[in-house]
Amino acid sequence: MLNTDAEGRLVLADALAYADTVLEPDVVVDLATLTGAARVALGGVLGALYASDDVLAGALVAAGQASGEPLWRMPLVDDYGDALDSPIANLANVPHSSRPRAGSIEAALFLREFTGGRPWAHLDIAGAARFSEGEQGKGATGFGTRLLLRWLSERQPGGAPVTA
Repeated sequence: MLNTDAEGRLVLADALAYADTVLEPDVVVDLATLTGAARVALGGVLGALYASDDVLAGALVAAGQASGEPLWRMPLVDDYGDALDSPIANLANVPHSSRPRAGSIEAALFLREFTGGRPWAHLDIAGAARFSEGEQGKGATGFGTRLLLRWLSERQPGGAPVTA
C-alpha cells in the first residue's frame, strides 16, 4: 500500500479477483470514479473507457452513444506498466517512477491484473459522475446507469434496448 488515497482501486481489485475466481463470468465490466486524471483528460462529459477486448469496447461505446452517456476509449499502454513494479510485492497500487504520470492509464493497468485475462472493460467516470454547476445543478449524474442497461439489454437474447 503506497498511497491510502488509492484505496478504491484496491477494493475494486479484490472484487475483480473474486469475480474471476468464484463467479467465472464470460466478461467483466467495472465502473468507478477512480482517478482525477480521467477528469483532467476528458472533462465532465465523457467517461474514460479501458478495455482488453475490441468487441466489448465497441459495444460499450455504441451503448454510450445510444444512451447519451458517451465514452472515449483510452489506451492501455503496456510500456507504462513498469511504473507499478514493486521490489517487495507482486504489484504496486500506485506508480512509483519519476517519469511523468499517466494516472488513469496506470490505474487501469493495475486493475487489469486482477481480471484473469477475461474480456474486461473499466469505465473511469470520475469526470462525468458529477455536475459541478450549470442548468442541471450540482450533484451526482448517475453516469453509466443508462449505458450499462443499454449494453446489457442488447446482450440478452430478445432484449429490447433501454429507452431511459
